[in-house]
Amino acid sequence: MQPDDELQSEEYCSEGCGLPAGEPAPQARPRTGGALDVARRSILMSDLPARIADQVLARAVTRRFRRGETIFLQNQRARSIYIVLEGWVKLYRMTQSGGEAVIAVYTAGQSVGEAVAFQGHPYPVTGEAVTDCRVLQIDPGVFLDVVKAEPESLGAVLSAMSRHLHFLVVQIEALKARTGAQRVAGFLLELCEAEKGPATVMLPYDKNLIAGRLGMKPESLSRAFSRLRRDAGVRITANVATIRDVEVLQHFAIRDPALAWSRSG
Repeated sequence: MQPDDELQSEEYCSEGCGLPAGEPAPQARPRTGGALDVARRSILMSDLPARIADQVLARAVTRRFRRGETIFLQNQRARSIYIVLEGWVKLYRMTQSGGEAVIAVYTAGQSVGEAVAFQGHPYPVTGEAVTDCRVLQIDPGVFLDVVKAEPESLGAVLSAMSRHLHFLVVQIEALKARTGAQRVAGFLLELCEAEKGPATVMLPYDKNLIAGRLGMKPESLSRAFSRLRRDAGVRITANVATIRDVEVLQHFAIRDPALAWSRSG
């Protein structure tokens, strides 16, 4: 079964509509070429043969969530895999003290929940829409049924799991081995489309969330902004970052942190 070419109308979910206790809002099949292209680029789908990916996507549904709405809850049984199609989704855990620990913030083309959904385990985090967003919802049982019928695709699934692990290792390395200013520099470079020369980047969400995403306190983020202005020619005004030279920022982001620390001393 191949995905159709046109998108049916979609409706926003109400708060917590992903929970088993609630009745799900009407769903729509992901029929736009743009949505399908985004899904196919995700780690989960990119290594699958096209015909197998199309079988999975043809049985998936799209859902819209408004900013601040819950997509799934920590400790809720994982019944779905999600691929972000547009907007931003925050993953966080509640701490014993009642605080919120941001684990990651995902955007278009990134998938969430496959490891636990395949095993029927609970979600280890809560997923919340940071902005109005659209996600693709995949039934893990459907995904596994399609893959089991096509044994050659099992390698692609293992590859996806390996790439997810590598992504987590890179995140941990950034937290452990890079200064706060370097983490902010890397964050801006992820958002920047230019590879050299001047550039302007819109910060996609509020600065408190940026700080949490980068493992920093808000006051540390402010100091990192000041450091970037002084050492890398980056000015932050409201939600806009103006980069004087992308290559200078790239060099700052990857240089030996020991040099940065000695310079600040």
